[in-house]
Amino acid sequence: MPTVADVLWKMLAQAGVRRCYGIVGDALNPAIDALRRAGDIDFVHVRHEEWGVFAAVAEAKMSGRPVAVCGTAGPGVSHLINGLIDARKEGVPVIAIAGDVETAIMDTDGLEELNPYTFFSVASLYTGRLIDPKQLRPIVTSAITTALAEQGPTVISLPGDVAAADAPNVSTHITVPNTRVGPAPDEDIGKLAEIINGAKTVTIFGGEGCQNARDQVRALADKLNAPVGYSFKGKQWLEYDNPHAVGMTGLLGYGGCWEAANHADVLLMLGTDFPFPQFLPHSGVKVVQVDRDGRRLGRRVPLVHGLVGDVGATLDKLLPQVSAKTDDSFLRKCLKKTEDFDKQLQHYVERGPALKQIRPEYLTATLDRLAPEEAVFTVDTGTACIWAAHYLHFGPKRHMFGSLTWASMASASPNAFGAKMAFPDRAAIALCGDGGFTMLGLGDLLTEVQRKAEIVHVILNNGKLDFVWIEMQEAGLTPWGVDFQNPDFAKVAEAMGARGIRIERPADLEQGLKEALNHRGGPVVVDVVVDPYALALPAHTPAETIKGFTLSVAKQALTGHLGDVVKEATHNARLL
Repeated sequence: MPTVADVLWKMLAQAGVRRCYGIVGDALNPAIDALRRAGDIDFVHVRHEEWGVFAAVAEAKMSGRPVAVCGTAGPGVSHLINGLIDARKEGVPVIAIAGDVETAIMDTDGLEELNPYTFFSVASLYTGRLIDPKQLRPIVTSAITTALAEQGPTVISLPGDVAAADAPNVSTHITVPNTRVGPAPDEDIGKLAEIINGAKTVTIFGGEGCQNARDQVRALADKLNAPVGYSFKGKQWLEYDNPHAVGMTGLLGYGGCWEAANHADVLLMLGTDFPFPQFLPHSGVKVVQVDRDGRRLGRRVPLVHGLVGDVGATLDKLLPQVSAKTDDSFLRKCLKKTEDFDKQLQHYVERGPALKQIRPEYLTATLDRLAPEEAVFTVDTGTACIWAAHYLHFGPKRHMFGSLTWASMASASPNAFGAKMAFPDRAAIALCGDGGFTMLGLGDLLTEVQRKAEIVHVILNNGKLDFVWIEMQEAGLTPWGVDFQNPDFAKVAEAMGARGIRIERPADLEQGLKEALNHRGGPVVVDVVVDPYALALPAHTPAETIKGFTLSVAKQALTGHLGDVVKEATHNARLL
């Protein structure tokens, strides 16, 4: 007689689940025993449940399939929450099997008991507490279909005694919903065409929603002589082989994107919920937004028109309705700004081999040049994002992923593992901050060793939370509480069974990266000791940021940190 847990895994497998990440224990034991019996879902025994969820998020995003995670009652379950919030923000179907206390002691403040409804409410799109075997079919079906239809995380809270109980004789068939979104209404598209036709200059600013609309965006830009800027999520879809590309705006910004967005007659925002409104126009520019999720329309900047629909399908209908614009002077001006800024970006790349310390610009540009065409890059939140935005290049077969909406630390290493599970034949490269790697990546390096996962970790070893260091200066504060002591990550990696490479001199960088990228049979950790004073400034720096930076420098000079101020200035003379 099959158990409730047996049928649970059968239904998940029918829905497309091929892997579950987690840690076994007490309340979860009957469920994991059923998983063993099933044999058709791979169980990845991780060292920390949060690492497992971040891996699942990347795998679900890149494979397009739902992925399961699990944790046992109480503390194990609580370790899932940060990754599940990330899954909700990234919009991926992750289904959590949350161990629960036995039904006989529920609501008695028992050991490891928590209320799954309140605990998971911030992350989960649907939470079902399976306390009676007769609930099996409706709860599991609801969790699966909600995760797939709404593209986000769901939770099945499962007590051990219910998991081990005999399953009712019910249908286990799962109907997988079609989530394809069509174009915006014809009336709305017609109004958009009128706005565009009445404008002299139009700028396109695209995000992740342009993933499957690259050809349509390019065709519209060609017809309108429009500059094309993009968010960090949009970069990998809209930048390569695009003669209209003008870079990014925001804290990671480069090129002529800010000028293009803020000086056009019309700004057309396509599939982006760009979270930094201070870099977008609030007056003087007519802003139109197209997004498949109507909740996003107008919440960053005021709109003259908003359209709900798929970007590609909407542009297919829009293109025949807009008139061609022959004046390319605005486009040429923005492209010239982009070209000039790119020359500035190359300064520390070109000078990199001759400097005493390794510049992160030189590191990232060299990694970009050496990495395979089909590589998947994952990036930690922090300055790793800055260097990735500025120096990594993508293409039809080269992609990037990170915690780019939730912006959690420590996601690069588990994201790379999930990417490797989704695409076993592609190189997985994690660009890690030293803070993020020691927070979460280091412990589950053992998981990668055990699974013989060929993942390249490139550690930006600068001995501090570098992005926070910059943030504090921009806010006019004296950086404090952000530095720490690191081990030799290469030696630690070797002790854990991985390949370790430490690079301290620019002259050794290229050879060290080549060795890492060619390593086979397991993970490699490249410990790159980078210049701790390297700065990165966006193409457009708001006045309040300049004011804050100036105030911070004064405070540091007056409180005994003049040496740091001088070093920061001399190490970044070309930028400042």
